[in-house]
Amino acid sequence: MMPNNSQFGAKQSDIGQSVVTDAPSRTHSEADSKFTTTYQDVELVLPAEGHCFHCGDPLPSPPFFTHVLGEERAMCCMGCQLASQSIIEAGLEQYYLDRSEINRTASLPDSLYQLQAYDHDDIKSQFIYHQQGHSVAELSISNLRCAACSWLIETQLYRLDGMDTCQVNLTNQRMRVVWDDKKLPISQILANVQAIGYDAKPYRQDTHEAMLKRDNRRMLFQLGIAALGAMQAMMFAVALYFGEYSGIGVNDRQFLRWVSLFVSIPVFLIAGLPFFQSAWSAIKARQVNMDVPISIAIVITFLASLYATLTNTGETYYDSVSMLIFFLLAGKFVEHNARLKAANLANDLVVVEPVLVAKLGHEAPLAIENRDVSQVTRYASQYKDLFYQSLSIDPANRGDNEQMVSAQSLKVGDIVRIDAGSSIISDGILLSDSATVSESLLTGESDLIIKRLGDSIVGGSQNDSQPFVMQITTLPNDSQMGVIDRLVNRSLSEKPQIALKADKLARWFVARVLVIASMVFLAWYFIEPSHAIWATVAVLVATCPCALSLATPIALTVSTNRLASLGFLATRGHTITTLAEVTHVAFDKTGTLTYGQPNLMAIETLDVPYGVKQNPSVDFTEDDAKNEDETKNHFLSIAASLEVGSRHPIAHALLTMTRQMHLPATSDLMHIPGGGLQATIDGLSYRLGHHGFAVPSGLDDGLLPNLTKHQASTSVTLSRQDSLSKKWQPLAHFYFHDKVREGALATIKHLKEQGAQVLMLTGDPSAQAFEVARELGIDTVYKGLTPNDKVQHLKALQQQGHIVQMVGDGVNDAPVLAAANISTAMAGAADLAQVSSDSLVLNGQIQAVAKAREVAFKTDHIIAQNFKWALGYNFIVLIPAALGYVPPWLAAFGMSLSSLFVVLNALRLKRA
Repeated sequence: MMPNNSQFGAKQSDIGQSVVTDAPSRTHSEADSKFTTTYQDVELVLPAEGHCFHCGDPLPSPPFFTHVLGEERAMCCMGCQLASQSIIEAGLEQYYLDRSEINRTASLPDSLYQLQAYDHDDIKSQFIYHQQGHSVAELSISNLRCAACSWLIETQLYRLDGMDTCQVNLTNQRMRVVWDDKKLPISQILANVQAIGYDAKPYRQDTHEAMLKRDNRRMLFQLGIAALGAMQAMMFAVALYFGEYSGIGVNDRQFLRWVSLFVSIPVFLIAGLPFFQSAWSAIKARQVNMDVPISIAIVITFLASLYATLTNTGETYYDSVSMLIFFLLAGKFVEHNARLKAANLANDLVVVEPVLVAKLGHEAPLAIENRDVSQVTRYASQYKDLFYQSLSIDPANRGDNEQMVSAQSLKVGDIVRIDAGSSIISDGILLSDSATVSESLLTGESDLIIKRLGDSIVGGSQNDSQPFVMQITTLPNDSQMGVIDRLVNRSLSEKPQIALKADKLARWFVARVLVIASMVFLAWYFIEPSHAIWATVAVLVATCPCALSLATPIALTVSTNRLASLGFLATRGHTITTLAEVTHVAFDKTGTLTYGQPNLMAIETLDVPYGVKQNPSVDFTEDDAKNEDETKNHFLSIAASLEVGSRHPIAHALLTMTRQMHLPATSDLMHIPGGGLQATIDGLSYRLGHHGFAVPSGLDDGLLPNLTKHQASTSVTLSRQDSLSKKWQPLAHFYFHDKVREGALATIKHLKEQGAQVLMLTGDPSAQAFEVARELGIDTVYKGLTPNDKVQHLKALQQQGHIVQMVGDGVNDAPVLAAANISTAMAGAADLAQVSSDSLVLNGQIQAVAKAREVAFKTDHIIAQNFKWALGYNFIVLIPAALGYVPPWLAAFGMSLSSLFVVLNALRLKRA
């Protein structure tokens, strides 16, 4: 439910209203002046004909219009038009579908009053999620111009009580905030951002792109004014310059000056406004940003020229004012579009959810893992008729069970219909016989995938063919694509040390520029006063460190997007810079160098020296088994019951084999890190894991698992504790084969060519670890390790000064991943929400690990180039500017060119 109308307007209206229930057809009654229409089977409250769609007041002639819910809606005043546009731009268009009455609004909405709507619980649930006891939100920020803007917003918000983290991304105009919702409402955060001259709204891809397009149009409009004014001012300036040599009359000269002033005023007031607003916001916050020296230069030049015009003395430089603003805006416009282009890939990872989806019902949620097949079949049968009924063209035949609801209002367990060609709104389980989907956004693979009844469906996939029914298993914001978007944005928001140093250096540089400019003015004032202003202006403009502030963030953004296109997702800000420093790369074996999808090859039962008739409740024992197959099935069911709830690849293989079997109930289940599982079944204790754990006293040579005999890559042993002797006795070995991952050999070879030392750290105690290492060319292998053993190996390397990258499966290797300098998870899609690693390989292509290092090296090189250029340019141009050899317009051109060079140089990483 959206907020009540009082949050967008004060008093209730008694104007006649109508409820929209039917569709494109409209029926009109003169008695009540009401009509009905359909909007996708949702009741939409409309005013009486001739009244405002937003507040219900009578319409003027002609009315104002806003595009709402696919149509142009009539508004009674500019206030309602602006209010409705604000609601839509905030991503809250659903408000008009959910309201039950129409309220009158004030003329022009107060910004703070509007922001309080975001404190409503239903609104917050649409864009705020919770993480480790804090609230987290992704926001769109408009009017960002430079790194100093990002720093200013972060500085202001960190002053608020309850603010934990604030990270502004200049490149994609987004901000990530983490705060304590009990101490600090979201409306106060948004209000503080507005107070310093910026605009923050909840991030949605469609409204974010609309905001960026609007900013682009505004910049283009201002650039056009500056271009026209600069051309006209330059034309008059040429006449004045030549007139000085040919004896122009005083009246003619004064006329040209006044005309130049006339054409420069729109440039100064309209095109120069963004610089003045940004500078004033910084000054109000008692800070300086890069627009402060720029604004000072523009204002000084314009006022000096105005004084010369009014007093008919000295020189005028209206052409310099117009050219200065034009070149600055041109540089900003090109830079802005280049940065947007760099950020497009990350934005494309997010799928804009449809506003409405067909909900057919709600049932108890199916298990994400190891789900009950009979329950899936029952749900599918139960909703089959309702599904076909919902596809009827005639709304009268669809029945009353189908509801069109907003995607954000869905809950876990809801049964929904996904139409052909639609994006799948969230993760779920297929309840139709089959479906054809594309998971290209997640896997990078364009091939269509055929899903069967009971298969998992990934949110963000595309339904390629016929409609189907599915049950929602995660909320849309928590779906795999939602998690990926949050990880990408977290990576782009977090700043590595090199970026923080660059920002600090840029702020230091701005302050020094102001000091140097003051010194230049004083020096010229005593040498030649007529040159003082223009030399000062040139220094202020030419040495502005815009390029320096862009040197790092633009390169990191482009490289992050390039890595994402390769299937390597950087989820932390330091990932790329640390990758370039890595000396050792450590791999886990199962699930990393191998696919982590073992198949059960064989079950070997073992002769045990005792029976099990110690517990009369045991229905079946190996002593009274009629044949070996029954014994194997019995042991298999026990082993699988111990693995229920586990996400280990071995667990998946065992549970897959026992999907149609009845599994005995377990109690006292324990997971022993580096060992295996232990539980009690019918009063007897069982263990499942590697043979050293299952049988601590050791096995005779004849009872050891034989991988070669069964052509297996790994094995686990099932044992039971003797209730009398308390010794663990082996019952069976389970043999599995897990293929080496395609591309692993090429990856290891590539890493070695890059100069990295490669080693394997695995918990597998078998000789198979050496076989895999020998096949892949890994010289250093440590096998049979507990998670703590792996951590100690990493620490030993780190103590020697090495930078270590750990590549693991993302869940079972959590401790060692946390201990590494940089961690990479070969995580399956279902693991995304649990992964806290620095990076992810999304599509299972292990080659991305080596390619990522290659991109990191090139990024490091590009950043170094950008720094050298930015610093070199600023120092080189300082001397001629201070000596008066650089006119203001040329200084602006040079500064813009410097920033553009940095951006274009970083864009080369797209081909890395």
